[in-house]
Amino acid sequence: MRRIVLVALSVALLTTTAWVVHGAAGSTGAVGSIPSAAANPGAPTDNRTLEHGLRIAKLAPLAGQLARARLATGRYATSLRAAKADGYQLITPMIPDMGWHFLNPTIQGFEVTNPHILVYERHGHRWQLGALEWVFTKQPATPPLPGATYGSFAAACHYRDGTFVFARAQELCPTHSPESGARFRFWHPDLVTLHLWLWYPNPAGLYSGTNPYIQPFNHN
Repeated sequence: MRRIVLVALSVALLTTTAWVVHGAAGSTGAVGSIPSAAANPGAPTDNRTLEHGLRIAKLAPLAGQLARARLATGRYATSLRAAKADGYQLITPMIPDMGWHFLNPTIQGFEVTNPHILVYERHGHRWQLGALEWVFTKQPATPPLPGATYGSFAAACHYRDGTFVFARAQELCPTHSPESGARFRFWHPDLVTLHLWLWYPNPAGLYSGTNPYIQPFNHN
């Protein structure tokens, strides 16, 4: 049964991913866009169809990874309680156009089914998982996901209530949050970030660091 669900998710995600990539490329004229019939009136339709099919096939590995990630994190989609029970801890308040970040400090390395961070959106007392996130001390030599793009987060001191201040070294971290007085939890160096908007649509792209659709939640 699990295999059937995985295959079904893979097909659905493959179709969605292909549509997003094709739509984005077609709108910008980027490399990889598929010319329209109007732009190439003399090109045989069957050749364009074959080319389109080949490009979709190249997305199959990503679709499979996305399906695995959704299966693994589905229990967290609308249950922050489940995430906390599995070790995820608040490390930031609401970051505009992004969300509230919860880190599991026991997870190391990259595994698509085990994100370092879960990014949640809050509406009143309800929580919705928006993105998965991984962090690295340097950019991976090989993208862990096809077409991955990266963001960054400067070195910072984090406190038990999720507040944080930027600091280039742990020795510079106040013992209590200057904003709230909460006790110090940990410091980290400059980080490379990888967001994956798997649980909330993002017109800016699957890997974008921010999401304009999150703006209504910025003040919740």
